Amino acid sequence: MTEKTAPTEIAIDPLLAGRWSPRAISNKAVSRELLHSVLEAARWAPSSSNMQPWRFLTFDRHHDEAAFQKAFATLVPFNQGWNANVPVLICVLAKTLTPKGDVNRTAPYDAGAAAMSLTLQAHALGLAAHQMAGFDINAFREAFSLPDDVEVIAMISLGHHGDPALLNDILRERENAPRARAPIGEIAFDGAWDKAFK
Repeated sequence: MTEKTAPTEIAIDPLLAGRWSPRAISNKAVSRELLHSVLEAARWAPSSSNMQPWRFLTFDRHHDEAAFQKAFATLVPFNQGWNANVPVLICVLAKTLTPKGDVNRTAPYDAGAAAMSLTLQAHALGLAAHQMAGFDINAFREAFSLPDDVEVIAMISLGHHGDPALLNDILRERENAPRARAPIGEIAFDGAWDKAFK
């Protein structure tokens, strides 16, 4: 399954409506050109004062299997299960200090914007991208000797769409389930806290 369009309340751009988080990902290699393309999209995300605090550590098993396995080992067992054949992992990081050494409070927000740009570009290219929080941040930090001013935020699986039939029963059911979100009135307020947007 490569398409799973969101049942939106009002029309949104098809690129946004079509982006989802598949777990059925093929072991087919992702070309360096495609990987460069998703990173280029991330590079052009907006950021406060144009500080561009995002950083991405890429792990391409077809380019450097040892580095990939080191990153893969930090995933929680559940995520290791469905990522066993994924060709690329990308860790989303943020530099938390400004060039002057002050705390950049928007660094994680900006890194999130860059990660969203990356996943949208992946979707536009026909790739599957799945963002995850399920990994051992401290183990990852230690494994890759990260500087103290770098925050580890998320991991993204990237690859070509795979066959959902190869997933276990529970994940296959999730893969095929309709997409759902909280109604707009629960997440957007109009002029006052808890006054639902209508």
